[in-house]
Amino acid sequence: MRTLLDHPRGVPALLLLACLGALGTALASQYWGGLYPCVLCIYQRYAYGAAAAFAALAFLAAGSSAARRALLVLTGLAFVAGVAIAVFHVGVEQRWWQGTAACHAPQLPADATPAQLRDILLNQPFAPCDVVPWSLFGISMAGFNALAYALLAALSFWAAFRTAPRS
Repeated sequence: MRTLLDHPRGVPALLLLACLGALGTALASQYWGGLYPCVLCIYQRYAYGAAAAFAALAFLAAGSSAARRALLVLTGLAFVAGVAIAVFHVGVEQRWWQGTAACHAPQLPADATPAQLRDILLNQPFAPCDVVPWSLFGISMAGFNALAYALLAALSFWAAFRTAPRS
């Protein structure tokens, strides 16, 4: 009996749905939950977007096992990049190391008037990377992303090498 994981389009479809679910959750927490993302959160979204694109292409390339395998490897590598970004973000949250320059409050012009400073600060949303706005069981969103990325990378690589032609 064939399972979803045995179907050539099964794993790419699962990976694509996972990416879309993660991106949808991020956008919902931003726009409906009021959790404005920091720059590292945005970078994590890019990794999900790249993985989604590769997974969609792997889904479309189901007829060619070599193309599907290569695209699943690329999907896995996008997830590995996501793991790296998420782990870096967790380190910034835990203050193990400093974040990027964009993680800090925006620089204000020294010659700005009080009115200009007020406009700059009120019209430029900012979320610091070292603040944990939400956590569950002591794990931040970045921590959950690191775990999710690692599992999705493992699934991608498993599917890529499981579908290798047998000689």
